[in-house]
Amino acid sequence: MLDLSRLRALHAVSVHGSVAGAAAALGYTPSAVSQQIAKLERETRTTLLERRGRGVALTEEARHLADTARELLAIVERAETTLEERRGQPSGLLAVAAFASAARGLLPGVLAELAARHPALDVRLTEVDPHLSVDLVARGVTDLAVAHDWDIAPLPAPEGIEQAVIGDDHCDLVVPAGHPFTARPVIRRADLGGERWVCQPPGWVCHDWLVRTLRTAGFEPDIAHVAEENHTVVALVAAGLGVAVVPRLGTGPLPEGAVAVPLEPGPVRRLYALWRVGAARRPAITAAVRTLRAHWTARADAAAATAPEGPLPGDAESVRSPGDAARQ
Repeated sequence: MLDLSRLRALHAVSVHGSVAGAAAALGYTPSAVSQQIAKLERETRTTLLERRGRGVALTEEARHLADTARELLAIVERAETTLEERRGQPSGLLAVAAFASAARGLLPGVLAELAARHPALDVRLTEVDPHLSVDLVARGVTDLAVAHDWDIAPLPAPEGIEQAVIGDDHCDLVVPAGHPFTARPVIRRADLGGERWVCQPPGWVCHDWLVRTLRTAGFEPDIAHVAEENHTVVALVAAGLGVAVVPRLGTGPLPEGAVAVPLEPGPVRRLYALWRVGAARRPAITAAVRTLRAHWTARADAAAATAPEGPLPGDAESVRSPGDAARQ
């Protein structure tokens, strides 16, 4: 009889591509994951991992076993969902993934409320790049993801994933104090030529939005400084080193020396909660999505965000493409 926890460890290595990545996702140490794999190799009398340089690779037999593990874990998830639904109370482990600014600006209060209201629910948060979160949900590594998209980069909607809109995060044009834009009532995109920019690295949605927007307006962007964290971007602007487009979520109050000015039309990114179809009936999923929306609504005045009413997990209307929802 194969041990489910060892199959879970193999599945995690398959998904994350390394023992260290699997350990981080499962909340184990790398040595604990390695021990689980070694025991599974003895049980199956099969070599599952091969050394490749400093890392490991799954053997052909391991890949087949990992596919079976994914199917078994999906069956276990359905059984756990049924039991939790019958109890009618959120309980068990809920693995949540969120992009950086949501993890900083939204999730702390959400997790605290869930812990206080539902003591039988164990919520674990992992900060991940937004483009990875949908795949993590689809593969069964994460139960719930908080992700976002922009008009230029709709979220993928793989089969078996449901989603609900949390709200719209507006972005500001942030400039140094004393910049000529601070004296103007509104800034148009056609006015942005000739500026030095601070933005995220190439491949990030914010970077791609800036490049496409300026090129559409007839300008080649002069990107002077590149930083991943919004706080670093804002600090560079406050030092007079350029201007930037910054989402409000997770940024917090601007430091002295940085001023937000109105950009028309202003960029907006839409936030979603995503989960697997098989887990839609879990009270834990429903409670988490409802709490996410409530906290978004509570910060709406400060963030100028909108929190639309809509279906919760388990409602037929919630099965929509994130990209389609963003364009509604």
